[in-house]
Amino acid sequence: MSDTTQDRFLGGRVTVCQPVSGFRSGLDAVMLAACVPARAGEQVLELGAGAGAASLCLATRVAGCAVEGVEIEPVLAALAQANAAANGLEERVAFHAGDALALPAALRRDFAHVFANPPFHGEAGAHSPDPGRERALRDAGRFGDWLRTGLRRTVSGGTFSTIFRADRLGEALAVLPATGLVVFPLWPRAGAAARRVILQLRKGSGSPAMLLPGLVLHASDGGPAPEAEAVLRDGARLALDNPQL
Repeated sequence: MSDTTQDRFLGGRVTVCQPVSGFRSGLDAVMLAACVPARAGEQVLELGAGAGAASLCLATRVAGCAVEGVEIEPVLAALAQANAAANGLEERVAFHAGDALALPAALRRDFAHVFANPPFHGEAGAHSPDPGRERALRDAGRFGDWLRTGLRRTVSGGTFSTIFRADRLGEALAVLPATGLVVFPLWPRAGAAARRVILQLRKGSGSPAMLLPGLVLHASDGGPAPEAEAVLRDGARLALDNPQL
């Protein structure tokens, strides 16, 4: 693919080739990957993989897990697979061209963990002139379908994790079960309203829903907060399933 950049994640441990225009992964992808409680030997599915940044970050952090991703743009799916090879992860990470909401037959099975950074912008606001970016950002009224699909493909006892705009939390809670669910806000800085939330659900759990303290991303001087830096650069895990850690 022409007009791409080489972007580094996890302190340079992961390199991802991404298109200059169109949807580009960044902080959201790393934070989402950090919360997936995968273990060696488990199979994981990413819905809407883009160029593969989140899946590659997860596979780098959790040695031995196998990750499959689905991406609706065939060119991006091919780029993601090339990124897997460039990072030496092609034996454990595979990407498929296909619609996350109408999965290819090979992916219509249960996974130990499923995660997604779905389109979460409605029709309001400025639209991107780039068709790929527009498709990645606008949910076309199907935000709830992404959540339902993710949960459907999660094995009983497994987790579904997603990140989205904080003002859409009510919609997500209306779609998902009321138990086994944790909400983890990402605060731009101390005292500021959260712009993003991570939501994780353990399928079949009867535990009451929890609102966790979340993570402050930036210190008062504008630089990254130490806890956020540990995730973004050092590959630390966000232990949503064991919040006392």
